[in-house]
Amino acid sequence: MAMFFSELAENLGGPKNPLYLLHERLKTEGYAIVDLVRGNVNEHGIVYPPDILQDILEKAAESARVYRPDSLGQRPAREAIAEYYGNLNIPAEQILVTPGTSVSYWYCFKLLAEPGDEILCPQPSYPLFDYIARLAGVHMANYRLMESRQWAIDLDYLENQITSRTRAVILISPHNPTGMVAGEDQLRGLAEIAARHSLPIISDEVFNEFIFDRDGFPRVAGTRAPLVFTLNGFSKLFALPGMKIGWMTITGDDGLVKKSLAALELISDTFLPVNEVAQFAVPDIFERGQDFLSAYKAWVSQCRAAALDGLKGISFVPPQGSFYFTIPITHDEEQAAAALLEKHRILVHPGYFYDIRPDHLVMTFIDEPASLHHHFAKIAEVI
Repeated sequence: MAMFFSELAENLGGPKNPLYLLHERLKTEGYAIVDLVRGNVNEHGIVYPPDILQDILEKAAESARVYRPDSLGQRPAREAIAEYYGNLNIPAEQILVTPGTSVSYWYCFKLLAEPGDEILCPQPSYPLFDYIARLAGVHMANYRLMESRQWAIDLDYLENQITSRTRAVILISPHNPTGMVAGEDQLRGLAEIAARHSLPIISDEVFNEFIFDRDGFPRVAGTRAPLVFTLNGFSKLFALPGMKIGWMTITGDDGLVKKSLAALELISDTFLPVNEVAQFAVPDIFERGQDFLSAYKAWVSQCRAAALDGLKGISFVPPQGSFYFTIPITHDEEQAAAALLEKHRILVHPGYFYDIRPDHLVMTFIDEPASLHHHFAKIAEVI
């Protein structure tokens, strides 16, 4: 039979995981499931104030009435994003607006790598990267985070993983799902490795507003790394995933930044994928969203505290940032996740979903604060 589809299309999917088969059965039988996987704050009433957002979007729609696209993104949006980075003094000309962080990754992979090249990614990892890498034709290789050192980056191991095919290093800080936040010493060490091997750093900072028990958030863009792409967006920052507004800042050596921007502008101009109304809304969303952001951050901290209280007596590395816990267990992770779902109707993930070895459970602490202690006490029982 003639081949109608690409190899990628032919090999999509596969058999459903047993945990999700159980999940589907329980939902079909009418059971309410506590989903501690998604971490979607909108489902718990955390939304950007609707009246303010409506006002902002009406004003933005008027600004976007005549279509005059800018390949890098509308200038007012880029200026507002530049202001967000404060003392890093990143000019608006070094910012590209994208329709979300996933597309930003794809842009970076296409910019930096040829088919068959490698991108270094932290392990534990988020499954999304594998799919984006396949679409871009690149391979993901791993460097490890060390649970015994608060999930710190093993810089020696990372450097030993670099090969002639390595084209970039991904940094995720705050990290999903471990909650690690890379400190200044780690970032300097990573920047030195990047300089020695002439490698760019792709820095994913989507959780940077959600850090705990720390005075500040260090950014690798503040080091002497030769080339850094810093990724962020409104999905987590302002609980606005439906806005589809993300961005990357490009910093480092002037020549490398200039070359990157020329290529990225062409890639973006090919698609012009970012909603114009959303772009014109960016400055006001920043300016009028600060009170909401403060309340949102306080709510996330409240959720974390309630979940930690429910886990008293359980030994694990508390997250310094992000929305997730990664907890080691002494018995089979798949059986533990199935037991939580079967007996307590609580959905969590086994660690192997994130390339974590040996047995762990991964879950979000984003949930109704009044219910969190109860849910996490049940998790502690199973652990």
